[in-house]
Amino acid sequence: MTYRISLQPGGHEFDAAADQTVLEAALAAELLLPHGCRDGACGACKGQVIEGRVDHGSHSASALSAAEQAEGYALFCCAKPLSDLVVQARNVVRAGDIPIRKLPCRVHRLQRLADDVMLLDLKLPASEAFRFRAGQYIDILLADGRRRSFSIANAPHDGSHIELHVRRIDGGSFTAHVFERMKEKDILRFEGPLGSFWLREDSQRPIVLVAGGTGFAPIKSIIEHAIETGLQRPISLYWGARERAGLYLDELARSWEAALPSLRYIPVLSDAAQDLSWEGRRGLVHQAVMDDFAELSGHEVYACGAPAMIDAARTGLCTGRGLPEHAFFADAFTFSTPAG
Repeated sequence: MTYRISLQPGGHEFDAAADQTVLEAALAAELLLPHGCRDGACGACKGQVIEGRVDHGSHSASALSAAEQAEGYALFCCAKPLSDLVVQARNVVRAGDIPIRKLPCRVHRLQRLADDVMLLDLKLPASEAFRFRAGQYIDILLADGRRRSFSIANAPHDGSHIELHVRRIDGGSFTAHVFERMKEKDILRFEGPLGSFWLREDSQRPIVLVAGGTGFAPIKSIIEHAIETGLQRPISLYWGARERAGLYLDELARSWEAALPSLRYIPVLSDAAQDLSWEGRRGLVHQAVMDDFAELSGHEVYACGAPAMIDAARTGLCTGRGLPEHAFFADAFTFSTPAG
């Protein structure tokens, strides 16, 4: 059984099998709907079902409330069609000429950036040109069929390798492997590039970047791309962590202010009560943005971090500071439930 889905605005149409989510079917048709976690946790793919019925699937209530469901909203990464549909989504673009590919890679370097953060540098085959947009991610393909998603931390012009920032997760089998057993020259396979989180270069709006923890990785890709291309738009970078060690590339971020005069860097610690030497900002990172901007109607915001941070930033900045919904781009980091 297949269903016809009409996507508004734009009038794009595509087919979806009964066991496909709306997002999966759209991506198969080379239509990039906004999305982040693909796990019903971040809300980035939220849109309205104008006509037809869907099975909403499993999702977080913070990403889609019962009241929003009653108003016809759905998370397209979870929702499966039960009939032909007319749906409304924002920021829909064609996939363009960058194909999603499955490629092998070799572990070139492992570098401990913090007690719980490892830089994983992957060397690509010399014969394979890997293209991506600044901010996108890849899926590491595991032998048992599972996947692990990680944002690309290097810029597209440096495409002979892929830099990932891997945070160790308690009970996480893959992250334990990275920290304990992975070694240089190991072979991995990945699929990418993936995601609709990337720098919109056809805009002239000032940019606010909001990173939480290892959500810094795609933000680093965006900044280094901006430096490479000589981007002139004003950029404000807010990086939040609990403690100073969580700002694991703080010196690099500070150096960007000299490399890109339009950039302002604001580190924020949420749990620095005992760190009397910390002279920077304290509190939640999205609140620091709200403290600095009375209104954001003419800006674009790119936010990457935990779902709770993304949700708070979206609510605070769109509702409280006038940021248009279509100018808020998000990538939420979610973690697989440990086996057993």
